[in-house]
Amino acid sequence: MKRQFFAKLYSVTTAVLLCCTVIPASASPKHGIAMYGDPALPPDFVSLPYANPDAPAGGRIIFGESGSFNSLNPFILKGRAPWGQSGLTTETLLGRSYDEPFTLYGLLAESVDTDEARSYVEFTLRPEARFSDGSPVTAEDVLWTFQTLGTVGHPRYLNAWTKIKSATITGPRSVKFTFNVKDRELPLILGLRPVLQKAQWQGKDFTASTLEAPIGSGPYTIGKYEAGRFISFVKDPNWWGKDLAFNKGRHNLNEVRYDYFGDDGVVFEAFKAGEITSYRETNAAKWAEQYSFPAVTSGAIVKSEIPHARPSGIDGFVMNTRRPQFADWRVRQALILAFNFEQINTTVTGGTAPRIQSYFSNSILGMAPGTAATGPERDLLLPFADSLLPGVIDGYALPVADGATNRKNIRAAKALLEEAGWSPDAQGILKNAEGKAFAFDILLNNGATEITTIANMYIEALKPLGITATLTTINSAQMTERINAYDFDMTHIIRALSLSPGNEQTFYWSAAGVTEPGSRNLMGMNVPAAEAMISAMLNASRHEDFIAATRALDRILTAGRYVVPFWFAKYSSLAHIKELKYPATLPIYGDWPGFQPDVWWYQP
Repeated sequence: MKRQFFAKLYSVTTAVLLCCTVIPASASPKHGIAMYGDPALPPDFVSLPYANPDAPAGGRIIFGESGSFNSLNPFILKGRAPWGQSGLTTETLLGRSYDEPFTLYGLLAESVDTDEARSYVEFTLRPEARFSDGSPVTAEDVLWTFQTLGTVGHPRYLNAWTKIKSATITGPRSVKFTFNVKDRELPLILGLRPVLQKAQWQGKDFTASTLEAPIGSGPYTIGKYEAGRFISFVKDPNWWGKDLAFNKGRHNLNEVRYDYFGDDGVVFEAFKAGEITSYRETNAAKWAEQYSFPAVTSGAIVKSEIPHARPSGIDGFVMNTRRPQFADWRVRQALILAFNFEQINTTVTGGTAPRIQSYFSNSILGMAPGTAATGPERDLLLPFADSLLPGVIDGYALPVADGATNRKNIRAAKALLEEAGWSPDAQGILKNAEGKAFAFDILLNNGATEITTIANMYIEALKPLGITATLTTINSAQMTERINAYDFDMTHIIRALSLSPGNEQTFYWSAAGVTEPGSRNLMGMNVPAAEAMISAMLNASRHEDFIAATRALDRILTAGRYVVPFWFAKYSSLAHIKELKYPATLPIYGDWPGFQPDVWWYQP
């Protein structure tokens, strides 16, 4: 079905997108665009507020990753590409400022133009923009890239592509996209699409997993690498964009290297041994207790805590509702009740990490747990009241354990399971009316040490319910294949969410992801109300309407009981060699893509 759909879409759109009719340019191009209001920085800004324009150039940073990679094309479904490759080697028409909820400034494009309704967007490329081989970045490259990504690239590019009515080259360096739907975010989404070189892919299969890297225009090119072991990104001495105001103080390092190891524990030991130079710690207890090794006490390694103001996102065990045992919300609630968060949190983090209360908690976009929807939130949800799960409108809050045995929640879980048709037999094994035992598997990456510990504790906690859960660990390449095909019962999910959620929410939660492979809708949810809230978010012309729609979506996701939530941190914990520095002024997103290594520098 997917190939047939792409083939049909490709045939319909090829004639439109390769039509290069020159039409008059728009009247009011600007240096940037914001989701709401105007960009904070003026046209003549010197640098991003969280970058140091006087940062020295040189040095390198070495990261450690668990797992491996087997592809150098991060823009397709097949294969597993190295972390960081896209952002280091390719560029977008516009670049994001992480000190604003969602504002973009010119990068490959010198200007962007749209109307009040945002029914179109037009980008004008900078005349000096060049690929790493020295060839100019052209409007034809932009059209070819957007068409290719939207038709045969990774499915995450499809949603925006289907909203394009036409695309035309409007001048020597200009390209215009006209939309077929109302979606105020689309100009920004297209501004963040990577631009690739059309000539490189002539006569080649873009969808094939390959170790031929796409040619980009970014600050780095791929240097030495050994698939699955390490990869080095080296600064392009002829990088066209080094003097742009947007890039001042960014991409200061000569080399960014990723070394791959068997598991997280080995990565940490490699950091302690000096083999890698920066390590992001996600365990609060470990951060407090295990950083007294000699390099830290001597000052050779610095511990930095980077605060942020972004939503918690969701991090936990996701239930695949494509599997019949997870289809009933009462079953999912029972499995959430059985998870003794308080005990597991104490064991794993020392009890210091706050629990994720909802997908957008820790921000103005999050619902108020346990409270009924009121005002605009309620108005948005009421038309769907008959189809919504209990708690969406009236309020939902996660259960709290009453001790190590979690007796109260286990009793509540048993009652819910019985309502859903599951009862224990004479041996205490939970079975349905057909006599099938309740059993499922938790699928995890090899080397996910902390998550494995949580899974094993959870498996034990499920036994009083008569549920048999098992743990399977596989390598990262196999994990990617199985997740893309939704071939799992339960697995670990992380969705980092921003202060300006938009079209990506469709990729995360929409019905298309139930069957189409490669989406991020791991739970397999199919909730028309959720898609309506996303539409309301995208079409909101006032910030208060956007907030109401996002909170309503938060209610639907949280009360959907798709995920057993873990915890989050209000700051990021980064340990690094003392020579690695970052600016004193931090962006509101804190330690987020665009911070490390982007605005860091090396100072001997």
